[in-house]
Amino acid sequence: MKCRILHTNDIHSNFQAFAQAATVIKEHRKGDTLLLDGGDFADFRSIELQGTDGCAAVELLDALGYDALTIGNNECFGKLDRLQKMANAGKVTFLSNNIHNLDHTPVTGVLPATIRTINGIRFLLTGSSPDQGPFNEGLGITITCYKEALKKVLATYRELYDVCIVLNHIGTQADHELAREIEGIDLILSAHDHQLYETPRMENGVMIHSAGAFGQHVGLIDIEVTTSGVVLLHSATISTATAKKDEQILAVLAANKKKAITRLQKPLSQLAQPLWHDMMEENPMTNLLADGLRDLLNCEFSIIGSGLVNGGCFDTITMKKLIEICPSPLNPTRVTIQGKQLKEALAATLEPTKCLQEARAPGFRGIYAGRLHISGGCVRHNGTELLSFTIGGEEVKDEQWYEVATSDHTERCPVYTMLHHYKNPTYCAEELKDVLRMYATQEKWVKKAYEHRFVLSEQEVVASS
Repeated sequence: MKCRILHTNDIHSNFQAFAQAATVIKEHRKGDTLLLDGGDFADFRSIELQGTDGCAAVELLDALGYDALTIGNNECFGKLDRLQKMANAGKVTFLSNNIHNLDHTPVTGVLPATIRTINGIRFLLTGSSPDQGPFNEGLGITITCYKEALKKVLATYRELYDVCIVLNHIGTQADHELAREIEGIDLILSAHDHQLYETPRMENGVMIHSAGAFGQHVGLIDIEVTTSGVVLLHSATISTATAKKDEQILAVLAANKKKAITRLQKPLSQLAQPLWHDMMEENPMTNLLADGLRDLLNCEFSIIGSGLVNGGCFDTITMKKLIEICPSPLNPTRVTIQGKQLKEALAATLEPTKCLQEARAPGFRGIYAGRLHISGGCVRHNGTELLSFTIGGEEVKDEQWYEVATSDHTERCPVYTMLHHYKNPTYCAEELKDVLRMYATQEKWVKKAYEHRFVLSEQEVVASS
């Protein structure tokens, strides 16, 4: 008995590339084919997903007849009800053997495993999702140990399957551990760390394959099930670079984009004053974000980089505009940090080249770090040097710990690394775009955003020149 398995992973809403992948899938799909995705298909930077609560992604998967998808970290971003809506919106099976509600009950629509029979072969499909640590509670989920969860699935389905495929959104190191430690697995389709395997890796008799990321390749595996086990007949990772875009996928995208824009462009508020933005200078858009974070998290001070916002807004506030200028799925975060780290960061941000350094990190959808902006404090400087820094009107002390509002990008930003030295982080389920929505629609906060927090001391400029 033979079967073909086609698989993708970590598409991250690169849907134009996915339209090319769809052409490759249709060219190589036969009647006895399983079509699977390893997760992070749905990245909510996409207008189509934001405006349909993720259901556009499900329509795309259903259009090609995907059998199953494992829930990655990106499918979890946002509220739990959005994940549930996606999981129940179409025919594709949403898998995760280790995601549960906070009370450890099953998430509606999400299955720990499923059986698919292809050409007489009973395939057990299961998948594991990554633990997001302190973010879990804010997202409304509990993540259990993926190894124990997989053992439980295998015990439950013992004697009921011929081939076990694990869609593992944990990473390649975990793949090899599973293959070594747990009996009963035949094939692991890897995801999460975007590895591209030209041929399957073998570990303890288990095949491990991965199709890279962003829709640039489609994985293909041909197997035969014999009395002695599962035999690999052929494998490939097929490039999508020269493939034409599939018209069916483009049509689904166009329909959902129209639907999303209609929903998202409804006016939320008319701005009392324009909220312009700049990557290197203090600006009201990033000041508004800093003010909103400090108020939302009830902190004495806040600090945030202007690179987390891509542009300004000058008249009408809509969710479409907020998604465009603040696409990163980053969360408001409360931390405790010492004055000396804050001073060092604010001194560094006075250097223009610092602002234009790339700040790429998980969850960040921008390019540059930008100028640091603050709320609850005042910085005096001469254009190049920090002269004084106060919080709440009092000079900041190097060894004192301060309650600070920021975003979770701070802990991963490769530019302002001095801000990594904090403790007691608390994360919110809201995203930065939600903070902008809450505060940009209130006139008093828009006016407050024009209050300068970086004060240029002309006398000191003359003295230092």
